[in-house]
Amino acid sequence: MSKKIVVVNAGPRKGWNTDMILTAAAEGAASEGAEIIRFDLFKLEKYTGCISCFGCKKERFKGHCVCRDGLTPVLDAIREADGLIIGSPNYLGELTASFRALYERLIFQNLTYNMETPCCNERPIPVLLVMTSNAPDTAYLPLLGNYQQTLSRFVGPAEVFVSGNTLQLNDYSKTDWPWSMFDPEAKKARRETVFPLERKAAFEKGAALGRD
Repeated sequence: MSKKIVVVNAGPRKGWNTDMILTAAAEGAASEGAEIIRFDLFKLEKYTGCISCFGCKKERFKGHCVCRDGLTPVLDAIREADGLIIGSPNYLGELTASFRALYERLIFQNLTYNMETPCCNERPIPVLLVMTSNAPDTAYLPLLGNYQQTLSRFVGPAEVFVSGNTLQLNDYSKTDWPWSMFDPEAKKARRETVFPLERKAAFEKGAALGRD
């Protein structure tokens, strides 16, 4: 039986960095026969982060967020999946608000506040967390380390994949002011030389999820 891999894009821009890395990872998983179930959070019906209703702390709803909205199909699919690939760009030093909304709901439903069994997730699955950023690859390692630790504890063994120094626009000269904080030509050169290697590496990461 083929594995089911859920791929979640928490970025808004189709055909750009996060989308391209996630697509490569999904193609890698599919190359090993995995079934890909993809969600683009910016295309879903209205949803929120955790509303702190504590419904998931009732025995009959254990491990299930009871809030019904656009994220419900995503949470349901992850619960039945064999692996999760989730990616987000970094905006202002954090992952997107859309990522955070899913992250809150995904984690909190499995948190019991019980010292003996703090997590009620009985079916851990591997997670690949992708972050793209126009900052250097190493700029947000503490942030990603925290996400990796929490995902590993409440969802399943997590791995982090970073694509930094990304290209943001095809032509920076068409904006209304000079982007003097970095070198647009260097960004373009990196897109042409390094980014293809990152997509290949993401493909291999996805293939490992589909295979192992």
